[in-house]
Amino acid sequence: MTGRHTSTTSRPATSRRRLAALLAPAVLPWSLFFFGGDLRLVFAWGLVNPGSVHVVTLWEYLFSFTMGPASLPGRLLAWPVGTLLYVLALASAFGGRVLREDRRLTVGLLALAGGSHLGFAVGNSRPGTVAVPVGVVVLWAVAWWDWTR
Repeated sequence: MTGRHTSTTSRPATSRRRLAALLAPAVLPWSLFFFGGDLRLVFAWGLVNPGSVHVVTLWEYLFSFTMGPASLPGRLLAWPVGTLLYVLALASAFGGRVLREDRRLTVGLLALAGGSHLGFAVGNSRPGTVAVPVGVVVLWAVAWWDWTR
């Protein structure tokens, strides 16, 4: 018998690759913002200013530095919404280890997370500011890879 999953070691290797792919957006920056010679990194979990080594978590962004999510315009709310969609995609994928996973849901949530963050990056682009939405590419690549495997 020939095929992709005939080896007893291919399944665990595939699981490890899928785990790495699904967790990549958690550790990679979702956007790079360049302005005035400064760099700001936006991760799923927070904002990082490498110059001053200052970190603002998503929680602080939503509840300490603003008057809550309801006070934010859509372009700023797109980042936490994207993070929520990504967390739901992870829950769908990891829930599939116990129950039956509908991969369409996982892939769809990843794609929507990327789309939401694209709205954040584009919405925060201004003259003199360059936004590079790395996370959008990563989220969409993971969604595509997970769908086609």
